[in-house]
Amino acid sequence: MKNYLIPSFALISIGIAPLSQATNGYQLTGIGSYEESLAGAVTAAPGSAMTAISNPAGMARIGKRADFSLEMFMPDRFVDFTAQGGDKSDSAATQYGVPALGWTAPLEDNDGDVYFGGGMYGTSGLGTDYGQTFMSPAQGPFPAMYFEGYSSIQFWQMAPTLAWNVNKKLTVGGSLNIDYQSVSLKQKFTGDTGGVAGIDSQDTVMASLDLSRTAQAFGYGISLGALYDVNDQLTLGFSYKSKQSFPDMEYQLGYGDITGNSNLGLNTGCTDVDVLTGRQFCPAGLYKLQLDFPAMIALGVAYSPVEAVTISLDVKQIQWSDTLDVLSITGPDGMRLDLPAGWEDQTVFALGVEYVVNQRLRLRAGYNQADAPIDEADVDNNLILPASVEKHYAVGGDFRMSKFWDLGFHYSTGSKNTLETSNPMSGASIGLDIRTIGLNLGYRF
Repeated sequence: MKNYLIPSFALISIGIAPLSQATNGYQLTGIGSYEESLAGAVTAAPGSAMTAISNPAGMARIGKRADFSLEMFMPDRFVDFTAQGGDKSDSAATQYGVPALGWTAPLEDNDGDVYFGGGMYGTSGLGTDYGQTFMSPAQGPFPAMYFEGYSSIQFWQMAPTLAWNVNKKLTVGGSLNIDYQSVSLKQKFTGDTGGVAGIDSQDTVMASLDLSRTAQAFGYGISLGALYDVNDQLTLGFSYKSKQSFPDMEYQLGYGDITGNSNLGLNTGCTDVDVLTGRQFCPAGLYKLQLDFPAMIALGVAYSPVEAVTISLDVKQIQWSDTLDVLSITGPDGMRLDLPAGWEDQTVFALGVEYVVNQRLRLRAGYNQADAPIDEADVDNNLILPASVEKHYAVGGDFRMSKFWDLGFHYSTGSKNTLETSNPMSGASIGLDIRTIGLNLGYRF
């Protein structure tokens, strides 16, 4: 029991990460239907105004246009304690919507080489809701244990962008990332000490972290990109997004909203201690959580073996270890919790194919693969963050409805992947599968 709850308490902080949709970690595989239909293989193959996020140089390559996108994703997530005699719980949050819109046009005249654009883009988010779940029966001096968890995050980026066609082969671009995120979460471990089987009013909160009062913050960063045409068939792409820096997320907590337990090895550093139970009650006051978004770098190739077909390939790295290796919560009287999330850097491979059927219809398909940023040793630290999906498949296309308007669409799925903890005292497992569908309305000026 003790070995099980120590890492479980650590996961509380990282519940504020991804939405667990079509994502690498909690970064979307692509923004909008065009990018999603290619499974994110777009660094050298921009096709919509969402390229301000993936490669800002693309804003000077896609022509004068605006895009309006809405994605609906439907993740199925679970946490499973049955290996140690507990229960399995499915998240109650199963549907989310992510809008995005962007535009680009020449800075000075219709034939200019410098383009300006931008937009507002939903790039990631979270929604996990686990009710009271039986974790394990009584073991020796430890009572039967129950778990509950809730988390919610919204993450948006504005990206005013300048892109320049330096010559007929080279295009460069840059954007200022203006970020917004809101975060709320709550997680609690309860001991069945009331003398009645199941949850009742006399049961004891053994450990908890209640950050359900939503905190909000604005952050910032930059993105840089380049495109180079080797010849009429081959294009190379590069993009770099800096770490998106945020001030501390601030929470006004009440007495005992954070509760540790020294008998279980869950030490908070708070000094109000119940000697009999070992519980540590943290005082009311202002608490802070630091959470930035990691830097990313991508290289891409787009190749057209024949006029109607374009094959694109991306290799990306997301530097999760810089922001989600260890998270810290600080509070009154020097209180500090360093919580090990254990996320590792992630290398992503994406492959996309586009086929031009005729002047009005284009079809696309894509494949995206990346090892999960967590492994079996980190499962107990990520029970409410099942970022386990490693393979994504996508199809889509667009149809030109008129001289000015086109309608894009995509469908993607992530193959179900379950991670089982390497801790034999826990036996917990987490899992996720994903389906997404989206539409994009594009307008060409």
